[in-house]
Parts: sequence; structure tokens; C-alpha cells
Amino acid sequence: MKSFFNDERRMLLYTYLLLVAMFGNLSLLQQPFDTKAVILGVVMALLLGYAHFVIGRFFSDGDKYLMLFAFILSMIGIVTMYRIDPSVAIKQLIWFTLGVVAYVLVVVVLPDLKSFSKYKYVYLAGVIVFMAMATLIGVEKFGSKNWVQFGPISFQPSEIGKLFLVAYLSSALKDYNGSVKSLIEPALIVMYSLGFMVIQKDLGSALIFFGISVTMLYLSTNKLKYIVTTFILAGVGATLSYKLFDHVRVRVAIWLDPWADAYNKGLQIVQGLFAMASGGLLGAGLGKGYPGFIPVNTSDFIFAVICEEMGLLMGFGIMILFFLMFYRSMRAAIYVEDKFSQMMAVGYAAMFATQVLVIIGGVMNAIPLTGVALPFVSYGGSSMLTSFFALGIIQKISEEG
Repeated sequence: MKSFFNDERRMLLYTYLLLVAMFGNLSLLQQPFDTKAVILGVVMALLLGYAHFVIGRFFSDGDKYLMLFAFILSMIGIVTMYRIDPSVAIKQLIWFTLGVVAYVLVVVVLPDLKSFSKYKYVYLAGVIVFMAMATLIGVEKFGSKNWVQFGPISFQPSEIGKLFLVAYLSSALKDYNGSVKSLIEPALIVMYSLGFMVIQKDLGSALIFFGISVTMLYLSTNKLKYIVTTFILAGVGATLSYKLFDHVRVRVAIWLDPWADAYNKGLQIVQGLFAMASGGLLGAGLGKGYPGFIPVNTSDFIFAVICEEMGLLMGFGIMILFFLMFYRSMRAAIYVEDKFSQMMAVGYAAMFATQVLVIIGGVMNAIPLTGVALPFVSYGGSSMLTSFFALGIIQKISEEG
């Protein structure tokens, strides 16, 4: 126990040292001194201390590392955004603050999650509403009609929809009894969600929902034949999408040869690859890169900016942090006894893992590019709030275990 607390405090100390180093470096990019960068660093330090105190002092049985991992990732993202555009970083800090508050409230206010398993059809209604919302009243941004705007406020309904999807599947699959009939309704809901994402041209969210569904299906049924069937159906769906939708064919063509149209449709991929290659292992240094050449550099392609200025080592470090977050989330699922809570932890862990693989794989041109946010790192209020809400649920489950 003593060793555990020492490890936790050492991790917290390293996090604060990284914060001082990054925001200190940021403050020196302007002459004589950038006080705004220091203020941002102080605010983040206070938020970290507040969240860590509340969780560690009053909920000491839960996981102590999940919040630290999310904080480090958010800090890297905000520092990178500030270097690109300070106004964007300030907005992201506001969303980060709201995310931390949501995380703490989920842990403090919610009772045991097993009492929420009976609200399956409430979650189903949430899936139906939010998956279809952008199709009916949405606006198109960056080629996808997956945004809804009310005055000055805009958000992605699919970000909220995936929270409801995990909750619904957890409630539906917790009582799986070996019957194929019990899987028909969840399968139809997943197909409903995927169908609207394809219509909205939001292929990234479609991949994320597929990853979540396959992971939860396998862990609830433990039957490989269902997974094989799912992948066959997904292959058929992907082929039909390629035949029917021009934007799918464009994404595949860019993936196969981005250099064929490097100054137009392949510009994002090409500039991102150039940036990561020029940064090398150790990076050009904070403030020494050229993020202005990279399109969508505060959201979809922020990973390329980070690799250019902080090096591929930092990129590997980000992936390791996400792996550790996935590991700690699955660990919480293993130790909790309630099946509904277990499935929730698995679903949200799969959500984070799939989202990271989809966007980093797309930026590195390992898979066709789809525009999704890198959790905690990319700019976006919808993504930040939903990510912290999901992390709060996993933290709550770790308390129950």
C-alpha cells in the first residue's frame, strides 16, 4: 500500500514538472515574457490539484491514474493549440475546466451504476434522437453533415450519441442468455447508428461505433462466430458504401496514393507526413515548426503538429498514455462484479481505443483518413465533455470494484 501511494505521488510530481516545463517553454516563445501562458499553466495546475484532492481524499478506492493520464494529454493539446493560436487554447481551457467539473460530479454525485441498468429504453431513445439529429437539422463542415448549430453554439450529436449507445448496449447485453433472438434488437440499433453516420459522411464515427459494438459483443457472448459474421457484414457494407458514395471513393483513393493530388485532396495527408518526417525523433522544438502549412491543425491533424515540434518520441508517448488508459479501464471492468458496470467500462475503453486508432492511423496514412477528434488532445468542446464524462463513469466503476 505504501509503495502504491509513493508511485501515485511520484506520478503526480512528474505531471507537475511536465506542466512547468511545457508552459515555461511556452512563455519564453514571446519576448520579453508571455504572461498569458503562465496564467494558463497556473489554472491547469489548480484544476489538477482540485480534481486529485477530491478523488484521492473522498474516493480513495478508485483508480488514481486515469485522471492524470487525461490531464497530461489535455495539457499537451492545450500547449500545442496555444503555440498555434492562443485564442483557441483559451477556449479549449474553458472546455477542459467544464470537463474536469463533469468528471468530478459524475464520481461524486452518481450512486452505484448498477441501479442505472433498468433504463435501457431511455438510452435507446437517446441513441435514436442523437444519431439522426445531424441528418435532419445539421449543417455541413469539412465535408460531413455531422454538426448541429443553435445560435453561437455548435456541437456534434454523434459525440453524445455514442455515450447513449454504450449505455444501451451495456443494458441490452448484460442479460445475454445464449439466444440469437436477444441480439436482434441491439444489432438493429447498431445498424441504425452506422447507417446515419454513413448518410452524414461521418465515416470516423461509423468506425468508432463499429469498434465499440464488436468489442462489447465479443466480451458479452464469447462467441467468435458472431464476430466473424459481423466483420463479413461490415465488409459488405463497406463495399456498398464504396460503390454508392463518392466521398468514400475519394478517401480510399487518397489513402492509396496521396501524392497523386498532393496540392488538393491529398494536401492534409501530405503536409502531415512532411511535418512528422521533418520533426524526426526529438522534434524541431516548441515554436520551431510550421503548423500553418498543415490544414485543420488544432483538431484532426494536431498529432502531426505535436510530432513535428516535440518529436516522434512525444507521439509514441501519447500512444502509450492512451494504451495505459485503456489498460486501467479494462482493469476496472475485470474487478467489478456487476455485469452492467463491466460492460460500460469495456464499451468506453473500446470507444477511446478505437477513436485513437482511427485518427492516428488516418494521420499516418495507415488507414483512410476520417475526421475525428483525438480524445483530450484535439480542439472541441463536444469531444472534451463526452471524453471526461466517459472517464468519470470508468472512474466510478473502479470505485465499485
